[in-house]
Amino acid sequence: MAAKAAAESGLSVLLLEKRQEIGEPVRCAEGVSFRSELSELIRVQPDWISREVHGVRMHSPNNDSMSIDVDGKGGGGGYILERKCFDRGLALQAARSGARVLVKTRATGMVRKDGLWRVAASFGGEALQIEAPLIIGADGVESKVARWAGIGAGLRREDIMVCAQYLVLEESRDQDYCEFFFGNRMAPGGYAWIFPKGRGLANVGIGIQGSQSGPGAALRLLDEFMQSRMPQAEILQMVTGGIPTSGPMSSTTSDGIMLVGDAARQSDPLTGGGIINAMRAGIFAGETAGKAVPSGDTGRESLKEYEDRCRSTIDKQLKRRYKAKNLFLKLTDDDLNNLIGSLHELDLTAMNTRSLISVLFKQNPRMLWRLGVSNLIERL
Repeated sequence: MAAKAAAESGLSVLLLEKRQEIGEPVRCAEGVSFRSELSELIRVQPDWISREVHGVRMHSPNNDSMSIDVDGKGGGGGYILERKCFDRGLALQAARSGARVLVKTRATGMVRKDGLWRVAASFGGEALQIEAPLIIGADGVESKVARWAGIGAGLRREDIMVCAQYLVLEESRDQDYCEFFFGNRMAPGGYAWIFPKGRGLANVGIGIQGSQSGPGAALRLLDEFMQSRMPQAEILQMVTGGIPTSGPMSSTTSDGIMLVGDAARQSDPLTGGGIINAMRAGIFAGETAGKAVPSGDTGRESLKEYEDRCRSTIDKQLKRRYKAKNLFLKLTDDDLNNLIGSLHELDLTAMNTRSLISVLFKQNPRMLWRLGVSNLIERL
């Protein structure tokens, strides 16, 4: 999205992808909560969508469950993407807008000299030297661009979600609802999920608090979940990875540098979702580049528009979700049972995540007092 927006602004754009295929491997549960959010940013193509879903189903530690139909919300239900096709489709749109795309090209270092970044890269085993007045780092949770540019510090263990996911085949699986499973033994500091992809396929994964994760813990807990919930399912693929859940960075820019997506820690600290935020930030960064580069000034001050736009939209939400995440980390299994149980008989069709959190705790005010966060809802 950054490459597309920058190219549409008339810039000369080079997009580097270290793998030989864009969109591979898929390290994502592939869910978008509301269709309208994606449609606001890009014209959605049919081959990008694996499945349209109509609601969510939440499961408490005591196996109580609560279904929420989100089709009644203005944005309609959600999408489960086919990320391979989705990412390639976005890259194709960037290329059609004028960006040059190089796959199998790995950036190996960069230095700034005379107002330009000089990027060393390897293309099919051959060394490349690239000069540019501006770099947009969209290189994930372990961003090398951020490290090379000296932006930010490393993530603390408590500010990362460690994840493992299987693509499974189970013909009897309900394909209309995304399912979420909560419990401190099953997924300490996190949750498990089942996202349907149609044709009997589903992404089944688990994310746990980094500070409560040891070597191989996420995969072990996922195997236990599969054995208890989906023992007959056939496992087709596996991915593992990490998601930043730290809330917004204090700065995502430097001279001639902007960070977007997981590199800028723009994923939701509460849910781990990051697709919409990353796309929106990419547009902001590309449009900011389109103004800064022609002016001849790509210093940090000239990139302030990018940070201002992120702070007024993405970062504002991330700060609220980070507070909510820290609250949820305090909940016992009994608390989780009570919270989900309190949703029965309520009309939840028009709720987003923020309003759902508000209802959960307004239904359980004693819990707020016990946790010492009686004014949380007002802050959220």
